[in-house]
Amino acid sequence: MRDAAPNSWDARAEAATFYGFTDLPTINERGTVVLTHGTGPYVVDTNGKSYLDANSGLWNMVAGFDHPKMAEAAKAQFDRFPGYHSLFGRMSDQTVLLSEKLVEVSPFPRGKVFYTNSGSEANDTLVKMLWFLGAAEGHPQRRKIITRVNSYHGVTAVAASMTGKPYNALFGLPLPGFIHVGCPHFWRFGQAGETEAEFTQRLARELEATIIKEGPDTIAGFFAEPVMGAGGVIPPSTGYFQAIQPVLRKYGIPLVADEVICGFGRTGNVWGSQTYDFVPDAIIASKAMTAGYFPMGAIILGPDLADRLQAASEAVEEFPHGFTASGHPVGCAISLAAIDLILNEGLAENVRALTPRFEAGMAKLAENPNIGEWRGKGLMGALEAVKDKNTKTPFPGDLSISERIANTCTDHGLICRPLGQSIVLCPPFICTPAHLDEMFEKLDSALRKVFAEVA
Repeated sequence: MRDAAPNSWDARAEAATFYGFTDLPTINERGTVVLTHGTGPYVVDTNGKSYLDANSGLWNMVAGFDHPKMAEAAKAQFDRFPGYHSLFGRMSDQTVLLSEKLVEVSPFPRGKVFYTNSGSEANDTLVKMLWFLGAAEGHPQRRKIITRVNSYHGVTAVAASMTGKPYNALFGLPLPGFIHVGCPHFWRFGQAGETEAEFTQRLARELEATIIKEGPDTIAGFFAEPVMGAGGVIPPSTGYFQAIQPVLRKYGIPLVADEVICGFGRTGNVWGSQTYDFVPDAIIASKAMTAGYFPMGAIILGPDLADRLQAASEAVEEFPHGFTASGHPVGCAISLAAIDLILNEGLAENVRALTPRFEAGMAKLAENPNIGEWRGKGLMGALEAVKDKNTKTPFPGDLSISERIANTCTDHGLICRPLGQSIVLCPPFICTPAHLDEMFEKLDSALRKVFAEVA
């Protein structure tokens, strides 16, 4: 247990802040890192120590922490029109412009956009939309939502019920009607002697069996991240979406792509669904949508859902749902700048240019005898720590192996994220090859140190 200096930033943080998603033993031992500012891909704490943030904040600060275009867009809009909603037939001009832009860059020929303040709220809202639609179309029993084990869709009561992580049991979740099917992680869940193609087909058969068991006419939708982010950067097994989408279409179940993490360039394309060659019925967006400079989320409805929801709403004169800051003009102005920066000013190109170097660095680290696999897509990846590489046996849970590695990285001036027994990397899109080299050098040093301690 550390002895925090009285009235230090560390002590003040602990005294007044209730922590979320934070390893409390680490806080008790090491204290809180309180940050004051950032420069490029680096953040700086109250002691003046600089850290290369290989997490992009929380997947979202893709343009770094002081990009002038983003700050200027925010300042200009604050001066011009600092706040409004998008309800009651009123919205800002920036909201209209962003809706047009989101439909333009979507895979849909046309569609409609609904705004929220986060990815969690967007997932929650789309579930309500599907429930609303079922009732309006004479199928009020269509309320069940299917997601996958290890998926992450947010923290509201509904979004947490969608999230296939065991910690939600602490809240008495999931709520009834939320179903979790198999995780498409072949390395971990493939059976002995099973090929990856056979694994994919097995998951598709299991999905159809679940639909039949639950009753096709009771299921409102299927939500999936193209790459599972907070599940540990888990790309789908080969052909996964091509195998499951026909099953969903057979039973009239919408496929929703949760692109909160993958969207706007993280996998090398605008959307993760493009990377994996499927067109969903709707998209959930957030995070890189504003480059992290404003809290915002959006639902982009494809033509079929947009038309049906419009008709259902007109029948009762409104869709009775929304948020005070939905379509906030400053957030929309920032998002327009972020999308332009990513798609037209070289950030997406930089992701594609850096990907081979990123993959080579990950593969090199995976040669460590205590790394079972590396996995990822584009500029996102994970290293899975194992006690035994041949058997894929994990370290004992009480060792908190990924937390140890992440804490050692912090000591070395590198921020990365522990997830289960994995270390996750998702560096900002503005990184240079030198930044990646620094990231891998510091992580390699941390891995060697920690594995030597627990051997």
